Amino acid sequence: MHYCPGCTHMTIHKILADTIDELGIKEEAIGVAPVGCAVLIYEYFDCDMVQAPHGRAPAVATGMKSANEDNMVFTYQGDGDLASIGTAEIIHSAVRGENLTTVFVNNAIYGMTGGQMAPTTLIEQITTTTTKGRNSKDHGYPYKISEQIANLDGASYVSRQSVHNKNAIENTKRAIKKAFVAQQNKEGFSLVEILSTCPTNWGLNPKQSIEWIEKNMLPIFQTGDLKTTD
Repeated sequence: MHYCPGCTHMTIHKILADTIDELGIKEEAIGVAPVGCAVLIYEYFDCDMVQAPHGRAPAVATGMKSANEDNMVFTYQGDGDLASIGTAEIIHSAVRGENLTTVFVNNAIYGMTGGQMAPTTLIEQITTTTTKGRNSKDHGYPYKISEQIANLDGASYVSRQSVHNKNAIENTKRAIKKAFVAQQNKEGFSLVEILSTCPTNWGLNPKQSIEWIEKNMLPIFQTGDLKTTD
């Protein structure tokens, strides 16, 4: 693994891979890799994968799905890739009701490029570009893009989960499975946001990073289904 110690991308990869196996969709699955820490995700999955330009994974996925609607297409994107550089792509994919699935990993910071402020960075969170902490006056508020997507008619299933403990991991797996089932049933766009760690850029050790999610992220990014057809 190329990830930093304590990074939960590895946990999320396992949840996603296990779900693909359990649903028996490996032969139909096509993943679209982002630019960011997960840029090498294709090294860890035994299914077809392609690499998209920064933020453009939903556009590439739309093409994949349009070429063969029987493909099970998913994008894997971080908060910088999805909620900043690729905002237009993810929003309009949801608006169009593209029948694909997005796994959105939110660690509240730009990881690969050195710990800059991301759209999801919390108020008072210190980053390399907000050295005195993010403040709403100068930098705006954390972007809750999943809530925005949940309000779009083309979105069929939107959920926010976490991986900070065993129960959270189990809930994340259920949510990802539900998102793929929505795609199998041709219900439209599905997205699962997952709160994740970034020990290196948060300046914390792995244990402290898990505690940071619980103390700081969960009160702002509350977990649970935001939209479902149940």
